[in-house]
Formats: sequence, C-alpha cells, structure tokens
Amino acid sequence: MLKIAIFVDMKTPSIKALLAEGSQHIGSTITLTGWVRAFRSNRFIQINDGSCQGNFQAVIDYSRFPEEVLRGISTGAALSITGVLVASIGSGQSIEMEVQSIEIIGAAPVDDVQKTVMQPKRHSLEFLREQAHFRFRTNTFGAVFRIRHAVSFAIHQYFNDNGFFYLNTPIITGSDAEGAGEMFRVTTLDASRPPLTENGEIDYGQDFFGKAVNLTVSGQLEAELAALALGKVYTFGPTFRAENSNTSRHLAEFWMIEPEVAFNTLHDNMDLAEDFLKHLCRYVLEHCQEDLRFLNDREAQEQAQKPQHERSELGLLDRLQFVIDNPFKRLTYTEAIEVLKNSTPYKKKKFQYPIEGWGIDLQSEHERYLVEKHFKCPVVLYDYPAEIKAFYMRLNEDQKTVRAMDILFPGIGEIVGGSQREERLDVLEQRMEALGIDPKELWWYLDLRKFGTAPHAGFGLGFERLVLFVTGMTNIRDVIPFPRTPQNAEF
Repeated sequence: MLKIAIFVDMKTPSIKALLAEGSQHIGSTITLTGWVRAFRSNRFIQINDGSCQGNFQAVIDYSRFPEEVLRGISTGAALSITGVLVASIGSGQSIEMEVQSIEIIGAAPVDDVQKTVMQPKRHSLEFLREQAHFRFRTNTFGAVFRIRHAVSFAIHQYFNDNGFFYLNTPIITGSDAEGAGEMFRVTTLDASRPPLTENGEIDYGQDFFGKAVNLTVSGQLEAELAALALGKVYTFGPTFRAENSNTSRHLAEFWMIEPEVAFNTLHDNMDLAEDFLKHLCRYVLEHCQEDLRFLNDREAQEQAQKPQHERSELGLLDRLQFVIDNPFKRLTYTEAIEVLKNSTPYKKKKFQYPIEGWGIDLQSEHERYLVEKHFKCPVVLYDYPAEIKAFYMRLNEDQKTVRAMDILFPGIGEIVGGSQREERLDVLEQRMEALGIDPKELWWYLDLRKFGTAPHAGFGLGFERLVLFVTGMTNIRDVIPFPRTPQNAEF
C-alpha cells in the first residue's frame, strides 16, 4: 500500500515505478519527464528517464498538436508530457499514456543528433568513448552505471552490517604506501621558477604544506591507524597512479575499497575478502536483473562473433552465479609457480612473459591461465616472495616470503590485493631500511608498533575492476564515468 500511495502522490513517477506499478493506476492522470528515444509515425513516443532500461510509450493524436511541437519531438529531446494511463492494445507493453499536453523542455536538432551517439543505432565502444558526455544516454552505459551504483551501495551495506566504520583517508598525502614512486605531485609552487635549495633541488619546504606531497595511491597506512583503535574500518575513495600505462585494465584515477581489521590473520583476511565478493555478486544478481539480462545478451552477441576457442565458457549471469556457489581455490605462490611450469603454454613457450623461476612477479597472462584454464574458478594466491611485495607485509618464518594474498578473477586477473601487516617494530624497521624507506617520513606509522601493537590485516579491491567483472565489459574505461588515462582528461 505504501508504494501505491507514493506513486499517486508523486504525480510524476519514475518510468521504473510506472512500469512496475502502473497497471494498478489505469485511469490516473500523471506527468512524465525524460528524453525521447524514438518517435514513430507522428504518434508513438518512446521516452526514457534513466531510471531503468525500459522505455515508456506515450501515444499522441497528432491532429491535436501544432506542427512546431511535433517537430520538437525528436530523438534526444527532453520532454514533459501529461496524460492518462490506459491499457495498451499493442504488443510490447501492458500500459501506455494517452497524451493530453506536451512541453518541449530542451530541443535536440535532428541533423546534429545524427552526429552523436544518441542516434538510434549500434555504436562501437571506441566511438562512445569519444563522446563520453553523451554515452550515459545509451542502453549499454545506462545499464553499466546503474549497476555501478548498486555495487557501491552494496559495499557500504556489507561493511555496515558487519560492524565496520567508514573512514575517509586523505587524498593529499606525504606517504607512498606502495613504494612505487608513480605519484602525481601536488604543489602551489611556480612551475616556471620554483624556489631551490642550496643543492639546486626544488625547495618543497616553501610549498603549501611545507613538504613534498602527492595524490594518494592508497589509504591503507592511515586505515591501519584507525583499525588499531576502532577494530574494523574501511575506506572507499579515489586513488591515483601516475603510471604511463595505456591498457584496458589501467586508469590514472580510480576508486579503491580498503578494509582493515585488528587481530585478523592472513587467513581471516582471505575469508573476509571471499565473503565480501560473494555478497556483492549476490546483491547485483538480486537487484539488477533487467540491466544484467541486457548486458548478458549484449555479451552473448559479441561472443558469437569470436572464434570458438576465444569464447567464454560461461555467460555473464552464469559467471556471477559461479562465484557465489563455489569456494575460491587457495594455493601458495610456490604452488602456483609449479602449476605454471607444468602447463602446456609454458612447455610450448606460448607465454609472452616466460616463467624464469621462483621469485618472478606474475603477469596477467599467468594469473588468467590459473583462473580460466587450470582451476576454472576464482583463485587466492598467498605467501609471495618478500622481494616483490611491499614493506608493510608480515614476514614469514622462512624469511623469504610474506603473508600477502591476491585474488584472481576470470577475465580480470588480479581483483584484490592484501596482506597481514607487519606488526613487529624491529622487523618493520629492518624491511624499511632494506628498501631505502626513510623512517622519518613514516614516524607515525612506526609509532603504531610501539604502543599496543597487534596483528592486523586488510586488502584493497579495485572498484572499477569489480564493476568490469559484474557487467561483463572488457575495458576499464567503460565502467568509470569520466576515465583519466595518459593524454586523456577531456571530460
């Protein structure tokens, strides 16, 4: 009854609500706002407001409207239409509107529309990226960004229901959590004539913050501070990498989810990450059925154009269900190397990056082989060589490996990276010294190990890589509203 009351009182329901409940309100007069997707025979308007995949049909008696109004009802135009809900006598919809009045809020010249992605035809994703300001109007990107919203909501829901506290870590920071050095510098100094030290180096002491700062690559170090007081925290915010990588899997600006939990071990961390990912896939399947079906059909059409050996064994909906229904395969880095060295691609030298032995940094092709060809399920790799992992990961008793973990997904490769953190002050100091990290820059991080230190663990989940997986898209630039990549900051 509550839904009905809201529907009637609003007078201007969303098309999603209208398609779901409208048959209960035949005879009601309502107002709809949205954009024209099609106008056929000077009679049938297909209007969409972005609330769902479906369009709503409004029927006009063209003899009742002046010519200038009819000309204004073109693809892309913004309308406000008022009319009476009636049962539809045509196929394709159960209800429609008999239009009484039309207001053209924003016109869309027909000739200009033909040059845009709004013209009603199939466009390449490359063309859509060139007009990223319009791509929200298309069926594909409407579906992608509604799902992105749903996943974002599910993330907050999961952590809230499991006793986590949401933490906003700094976007501007003086620390480099990853030690990679691929950071965007933030400064107010005159780029043409910056102040210099006696050694001829830029004097960041005169900068706004009195030191060199950059856009964050991770909120993890700060999250650790909070976790060792609040118990369970998570961050969900933008992160930045100045990595000159023009691939379908990399962005310069992306969003990261980073939970951090006091007293958790590496295996607790694995359990949390697996449960979290299963929850997100389950939520999307339950709440985004219409958009998922559309994307599933879209992917099936694309797969049909590929050679048989390149096709995915499972469709989009089946992949999501598979993640939910099956436990993730867990194995050590050492075991993974053995699997790869015994694989057919290795023996036939098909890998682009050879497996030279223990200690190499696994590439995407190796990760995807493990997931898609060998185990055919999500894979958790753990106990990586210390030399290829960050300083803050807890050193194992063998002195060669650290308690790190990566979760690998089909079609994506690495989707989660995490570890149990090094809580022992002396070991952490030794690791920082070995890697040339100045302890003065992270004095506050070391302080955490002096006062009530405790085991703790966490992970980072790249939000866009997750959205890639749940939508079936293949390029990470298509799952973020405004992609930031090398030589591209147009929109």
